[in-house]
Amino acid sequence: MNGFEGKVALVTGASRGIGAATARAFGVAGAAVVLVARSADALAAVRAEIEADGGTALVVAADLSRAEDASRMVAAAVETFGRLDAAVNAAAAHGGRPTPLARLDVEEWDRTIAVSLRGVFLSLRAEIAAMVPAGGGAIVNVASTTGLEAVAGLSPYVAAKHGLIGLTKTAALDHAADGVRVNALAPGPTHTEALDRAGEAARERVAAAVPVHRLGTPDEVAAAALWLCGDGASFVTGATLAVDGGLLAGQPPFGRPADA
Repeated sequence: MNGFEGKVALVTGASRGIGAATARAFGVAGAAVVLVARSADALAAVRAEIEADGGTALVVAADLSRAEDASRMVAAAVETFGRLDAAVNAAAAHGGRPTPLARLDVEEWDRTIAVSLRGVFLSLRAEIAAMVPAGGGAIVNVASTTGLEAVAGLSPYVAAKHGLIGLTKTAALDHAADGVRVNALAPGPTHTEALDRAGEAARERVAAAVPVHRLGTPDEVAAAALWLCGDGASFVTGATLAVDGGLLAGQPPFGRPADA
């Protein structure tokens, strides 16, 4: 993947998982990368990896549920590098243990929506405002297969990701004439830190439910994000691309095991 030489890319949620993989991929592809997350120390480790590969990166610690932090991260990108060409909004709050809606704490709902939906709205608003005067850019919002198909017990996360896909479509329509493309990714089960903590048995159960019988990797999702931000996707906007090993394609025949 190349074609980002001389360009500036911003990645939220860049301290781990899909966000970190995407930031590293942009660095390898030649972009200057703005790394955004809550923890400056975690971001510094990702910056060191990018710089070790010959890339350039800037660390911005931010709480993206705060409008002023979203504006500050974009201002830092423009002040340091002079422009903003691409952004991948991967920051999200994954919530706690699955809980039926009627027993869900209001605080858990508010926390998940604040980061996973409000935070992306605030990021989009700031990113688009910087891109329009420069002639445009490309933005990818990292949603989830749960933004297209609900999972019981995950109402805050499901609501946030469904809302994120709707927000993506609206932003794409609002700013297509400004040269800003906005798309979403819907990753399926991906081998990140969360599944590491769940243990090997849990990972095997999840992988067995995927038609290709394995988990995705953060690098595979990152590759899709870079494609959507690149010139090869210049006629793609308002779309949601599933990176899910076929999970949303359908289900096995009734009464027949998935591996039959």
